[in-house]
Amino acid sequence: MFVDVAKIWIKAGKGGDGAVAFHREKYVNAGGPDGGDGGKGGNIVFQADRNLNTLMDFRYKRKYVAENGKNGGTNKCTGAGAPDLIIKVPFGTLIKDAETGLLMKDLSDDKPYIAAHGGRGGWGNQHFASSTRQIPRFSKPGQPGEEYHIQLELKLIADVGLVGYPNVGKSTFLSVVSSARPKIANYHFTTMTPNLGVVDHYGNGYVIADIPGIIEGAAEGAGLGTAFLRHVERCRMLLHIVDVAGSEGRNPIDDFETINQELKSYSPVLASLPQIVVANKCDAVYDEKIKEQFVAHVEKQGYPVFCISAATREGLEPLLAHTGELLETLPKTKIFESEYVKPVEIDVKDKGFTVEKENGVYVVSAEWLFKILETIHFDDYESLNFFQRVLQSNGIIKKLEEMGIQEGDPVRIDDFEFDYVR
Repeated sequence: MFVDVAKIWIKAGKGGDGAVAFHREKYVNAGGPDGGDGGKGGNIVFQADRNLNTLMDFRYKRKYVAENGKNGGTNKCTGAGAPDLIIKVPFGTLIKDAETGLLMKDLSDDKPYIAAHGGRGGWGNQHFASSTRQIPRFSKPGQPGEEYHIQLELKLIADVGLVGYPNVGKSTFLSVVSSARPKIANYHFTTMTPNLGVVDHYGNGYVIADIPGIIEGAAEGAGLGTAFLRHVERCRMLLHIVDVAGSEGRNPIDDFETINQELKSYSPVLASLPQIVVANKCDAVYDEKIKEQFVAHVEKQGYPVFCISAATREGLEPLLAHTGELLETLPKTKIFESEYVKPVEIDVKDKGFTVEKENGVYVVSAEWLFKILETIHFDDYESLNFFQRVLQSNGIIKKLEEMGIQEGDPVRIDDFEFDYVR
């Protein structure tokens, strides 16, 4: 099954906690703190793989969580860092932030991309020893890893995109100019997924993508709608195949104009791509006048026209040669630039805060204080004293007293609530 859009949740590993330990050795008194640091949490890494061509695997597994770092040990031993979780996707996969829709990365090369960084390991108590605090009985916990809801969107990488109404011979054309074997039948929407084929014309190789489902109203969702129009966006040029035999009872000029209008409605950039018009099924033309009118109409608009029959291979050589020559003059495959900027972490130097009274509870709001709160062990006397000094030195205690706080009144900071004590 071909799947080109998927939503998943990724979470990098948490850093290991720092250790609280003291040196123990025979004949050594008061060895001092030697708790080691925690190890780093594992990253979430995306890697493009040329052997993949669908996002089907992400239809069944939607959560990806990296391992946590190991906790620190005694003798100043640092905990082991967790391995990265590597997620393989097809070349041409776009990684987007699911909430904003902004592009984070276009995976169109071999370079791995770290989508979520693992948390740093916490410090062991060895870091908190000082002349006045010789027996620190607290450490820092590891930091949480980054987590995101992301959307994966596959846009095939091809040099040439085949566009045109259903049943005009796109699949037949692809099958005779490459080794691709798309499904071919005499009914509409035979092709339900994009097909890729590699053309090797006397050593001049390029990739062609057969894009299905473009009919009148496709840009608004008709037919297969916009489901596969995205795959044309990377193409460097277009081969617009038109049935000049009118085997479906349609007018080739109308078909040509309709498809171009749909491309323009979907993306003006897409409509501006270099385009070669391929008048197919010339061997089945019953009225030469219709074909001549079509060729004249297209040439008047400045497009080159090649009359072929994909079924009999008539006229293919000049078309393939001209396509290869044109590609040599065009820019390389489009790589989409990142639009996403990760939220900037709150600068700890910014010590702004607010205090509000809600239903008798004094609520303190300060992003920088929430981060410090995560590092406090409230069952440790020295750690608790440190937290009280932070509140005192940054004016929070003074503000609470100005608002009339009394002994025993509740105070809430983030999810932590305690009674005020003078």
